Amino acid sequence: MHHAQSPADTSSAPAGLARGRAALGAVVIAGIALAAVTGCSSGPSKPAASGSPATKTPATPTAVTPTAPTTSATPVASPSVTPTPTSAPTEEVPTLGQLAGIFAQSGVGFGQVKPTEIYNGGDPTGMVTHVVWSSWGGPKATATGTSDYVAPNQSVAAGTEETATVVAFNLGTCDGKLMYQAVEWYFPQHGQTFNPNQYENICTGTYVGQ
Repeated sequence: MHHAQSPADTSSAPAGLARGRAALGAVVIAGIALAAVTGCSSGPSKPAASGSPATKTPATPTAVTPTAPTTSATPVASPSVTPTPTSAPTEEVPTLGQLAGIFAQSGVGFGQVKPTEIYNGGDPTGMVTHVVWSSWGGPKATATGTSDYVAPNQSVAAGTEETATVVAFNLGTCDGKLMYQAVEWYFPQHGQTFNPNQYENICTGTYVGQ
């Protein structure tokens, strides 16, 4: 027996169907969205454009400036070496002859450097005192002093003390020693001159030219 639908049933069927379709549509949309997301993330990489291959610019190396060592070493002072002074050879100073021969016993001033008195041991004419040398060490040494002057034809006792010029000469080596080997004195104020050929040889202790 066929029953007619009530109004209540007719109105409820379309509402349930509509809800089912809506739910189904939501599921489909969600599936599409998921597929789209998955395809974007897991899909194959897009090939590089044809042409020149992509050039990878190498990274510029950073220049490293070497750092100087910071250790400050205190310089060690070099030991000071004091040079040993070299002694210059001593220059030999000549003497006034030597005590020898007839002058050996009573001679004065012989064998000395710049003697202030010279005496050959004879009479007063053989002595000169207060001798002051103006030179010494050269080929000839000169000085002034005081001696007994005896005029021609005058006795020694009548002589007078006057200023005399003294000359030491003939510089050389005698018995291995440097000395003036001759000496003489005279009185220029009385016209006398130096005579190198008449003298006292004070190396051998003899007279020459008398």
